[in-house]
Amino acid sequence: MTTAIIGGYVVPVEGQPIDGGTVLMENGKILAVGTQAEVDVPDGAELVDASGSWVLPGFIDAHAHLGVHEDGEGWSGNDTNEMTDPNGARFRALDGIDPYEVGFDDALSGGVTSVVIKPGSGNPIGGQTVGVKTWGRTVLDMVFAEHVSVKSALGENPKRVYGDKDKTPSTRLGVAAVLREAFTKARNYAAQRDAAAAEGKPFEVDLTLETLTRVLDGELYWDQHTHRADDIVTAVRIAEEFGYKLVVNHGTEGYLIADFLAERNVPVILGPLFTSRSKVELRHRTLRSAGILARAGVQLAITTDHPVVPINFLVYQATLAVKDGLDPETALRALTVNPARILGLDDRVGALKPGLDADVAIWSGDPLDVMNRALRVFVRGREVYHYDEAAGEGVVADRRYRE
Repeated sequence: MTTAIIGGYVVPVEGQPIDGGTVLMENGKILAVGTQAEVDVPDGAELVDASGSWVLPGFIDAHAHLGVHEDGEGWSGNDTNEMTDPNGARFRALDGIDPYEVGFDDALSGGVTSVVIKPGSGNPIGGQTVGVKTWGRTVLDMVFAEHVSVKSALGENPKRVYGDKDKTPSTRLGVAAVLREAFTKARNYAAQRDAAAAEGKPFEVDLTLETLTRVLDGELYWDQHTHRADDIVTAVRIAEEFGYKLVVNHGTEGYLIADFLAERNVPVILGPLFTSRSKVELRHRTLRSAGILARAGVQLAITTDHPVVPINFLVYQATLAVKDGLDPETALRALTVNPARILGLDDRVGALKPGLDADVAIWSGDPLDVMNRALRVFVRGREVYHYDEAAGEGVVADRRYRE
């Protein structure tokens, strides 16, 4: 199926906006982006008239618990944290995702087409993350990056969880020790495994340590939940000690050490920004932080941490960050190409560019204006959402099997 979105104000993110542009899609991929004169639309292509509208890549939330922490389901729908083992590197968010959770519909209404779903922050090492599309009939349909990163947490959450159990870790010292011990064991495990392989000897596989060796080998990113500036520095210190690829998640006080992060090229997935100061770690939360980090040269993405903030409010957080000093162009990048690059997904998503997935949102106008809305959303070139003006509500393509 070939589809051409024509006549809109096309914002590729990577490249200059095109007034009256065309986005050509086929077999789930973007074929061409350009002016009407530049893009040859084949006969028989489905034409989507976007005149008077803005056309952008689908947004990306790089840190969410969509599908593993289901809206309104209480404990039965909450599979975010397996808080029985401080080192849960073998746990996988993929195994807890419900694709029929209402939050996926909400995501589409906010123009969000890709999400990196992560375990929670109850454990020092929470488990493996996964990149999914926000529409699909099964989780297998939705996954586009099965192995992205490992989630880890510093600060209040893990020390509270295990302190209440009267076991390690109950302090920041203990949390850092769990991480160091885990990576030291992984190093030793890798050496023993490789020696056994060289000698042709059998070796017992440990799923937890196998995962951590992939972090040490640079195959998986290390997503570090951390709010306070001192915890962020601890995260950097341990990452430099073991040589893995660190991504700061939340980074509430990151703006206090923005130069420190920029000098070390440590990216920040910032947010959520719509919350109260519900714990001590958040006492210095400010909407100014995004602009400060970006101006210092920190690569920045913005997250809702859904369901902490509803995922369809992702773009509103960017809007308020612009109000408090973030450059508008950087704000759009923080919802698209930046989260993709931060987690190594920019070969699939993040911009309107030939070869990338055909995840496209047509907006009534500039999405940073809160009065505008997503009118039509395409995932892998298929229209999966539209806004019904007459009914005043969004309509999501049915996921159910029909005889």
